[in-house]
Amino acid sequence: MNRALIVIDVQESFRAGGLWETISDPKITDRVDRLVRLARRAGDLVVWVLHSEPGSGNAFDPALGHVRVMDELRREEGEPLIHKTAHNAFTTTNLQQLLTERGIRELTVCGIRTEQCVETTTRVASDLGYGVTFVVDATATNPIPHRDAPAGLSAAELLADPRTLSAQEIIRRTEYVLAGRFATLATVAELEAAAGAEA
Repeated sequence: MNRALIVIDVQESFRAGGLWETISDPKITDRVDRLVRLARRAGDLVVWVLHSEPGSGNAFDPALGHVRVMDELRREEGEPLIHKTAHNAFTTTNLQQLLTERGIRELTVCGIRTEQCVETTTRVASDLGYGVTFVVDATATNPIPHRDAPAGLSAAELLADPRTLSAQEIIRRTEYVLAGRFATLATVAELEAAAGAEA
């Protein structure tokens, strides 16, 4: 086994945070679960990463109970669970050590948010010399307010502002900046088809 699936921040914090209704794919757990099952069948390591902001009082504060894998997904015994406090999954964790100890050089990444923690992890992993597959349809994100928008917009206000960058545009731009530079892009179906061809 020299590959790992990194499941990034597919956690209940996002549902508790107030903007879940704007998420690009409310059923992201369906595709993430397909990737997890695919990785397990191949004998690949599955690593679960959760974002944590201790003491913040928000949905990412572990004291509030939302910093846990989304309820539809199941982590199996022996699959590492890592808590990070930075955007990427490497800087504040032992992820690189964990991967090095197992001889893993190929990563498949998925999770929430497309352009934030998943993209940032992809870029850092590429710079560290890992081959990275970014599974674009197993990521999700929210629209981003304009830099001059007031803080604390409701979902309705965010969507009503014509300056808001849509989730679909964020995903499209992320594909453009990662492909051929930091990662190979793939869909869940493409990876499933490739695994079937190898079997």
